[in-house]
Amino acid sequence: MAKIKLTDTELVTKHIEKLPKEIKPAIEYLRQLMLSIDKDIAEQIKWNAPAFHYIGKMKPFDPKEYKQDILVMNLRKDKIMCVLPTGATLTKNTKILESDYTDGRRLITFKDLADIKAKENDLKKVIKEWLSLVEK
Repeated sequence: MAKIKLTDTELVTKHIEKLPKEIKPAIEYLRQLMLSIDKDIAEQIKWNAPAFHYIGKMKPFDPKEYKQDILVMNLRKDKIMCVLPTGATLTKNTKILESDYTDGRRLITFKDLADIKAKENDLKKVIKEWLSLVEK
């Protein structure tokens, strides 16, 4: 019998189900928040973590430039670290962006669900700016 391949959404759900119960509500809230920002944002598992990418039309690009990748969650014991592979291109609403990696990554760190809710509007602004910079 052929093995059924799970959808990206099913894979993300399975991943979240395996997380410690203390972090699940925060991750699920962040997941739904990201997906609600724009219809061209989709989810997947990337680098063994929940991630969000752009599924709309784009000009061709080198996959090593990660132009399609918006945000990848990196779950730590005491925080949710969100990596924006091309975050250095963002110039507005950057008060929640952290770090200054030479490869262009920027981070957004959340302590818990309350911290996500407190930074929600800033996160939406950052993601909307990211979407506005997509080369179509």
